[in-house]
Amino acid sequence: MNPFSLAGKAAIVTGANTGLGQAMALALASAGADIAAVGRSPAHETGAQIQALGRRFVNLEADLRSTEPVPIIVESALAAFGRIDILVNNAGMIRRADAVDFTEEDWDDVLNVNLKSAFFLAQGVGRHLIASGGGKIINIASMLSFQGGIRVPSYTASKSGIAGITRLLANEWAAHGVNVNAIAPGYMATANTTQLRADPARNQAILDRIPARRWGKPSDLAGAVVFLSSTASDYVNGAILPVDGGWLAR
Repeated sequence: MNPFSLAGKAAIVTGANTGLGQAMALALASAGADIAAVGRSPAHETGAQIQALGRRFVNLEADLRSTEPVPIIVESALAAFGRIDILVNNAGMIRRADAVDFTEEDWDDVLNVNLKSAFFLAQGVGRHLIASGGGKIINIASMLSFQGGIRVPSYTASKSGIAGITRLLANEWAAHGVNVNAIAPGYMATANTTQLRADPARNQAILDRIPARRWGKPSDLAGAVVFLSSTASDYVNGAILPVDGGWLAR
């Protein structure tokens, strides 16, 4: 048997309409999983590509700045597929400003999406996985789960928190057959890094630090998310897997 096969599995992927979430949803579908995509806007392009692979797809529109949609997301995925095996907590936002000027609104919006809703969605899916005999939860961490960064205080706080709750949930749920791990993408060419890549000095400083000498692509996460969603990772618990071109090795 192929330990990386996800045939017959169903996954919830948040923030799957573009960028990293879209790439991970397509990777899971390519490995055999049906996909429920959660986002503030419809994931039509993602859905078309997943259905072209012969997988089932459902689009669930939700604003994760509030936890109110969480039970609806879980119930809707179960109604669509009859099961949930995998959760990828990818939805996120970033706000940039000097710490001395940072607003409470920018703090709350980022923490609510990146950490609070991620935890409660993991809780909701986790209850189902524990009752059904196990499954996989993959949180999306960051280089700023390990480092401080600059001008992104709420993002740094949220991604440090994601690393912490990944370990906590792994400690509590591993004995129930639920593997909770995280992927920490390096510097990726997505909408969240547009400002950095547009700044010649910052862009060059980042590239000089990356041993691979390039920005990451969303597709670079495909192998990691399939591994952590499959039986190949059944004895991997509480890990934070960097996919960073070697950034942390420097």
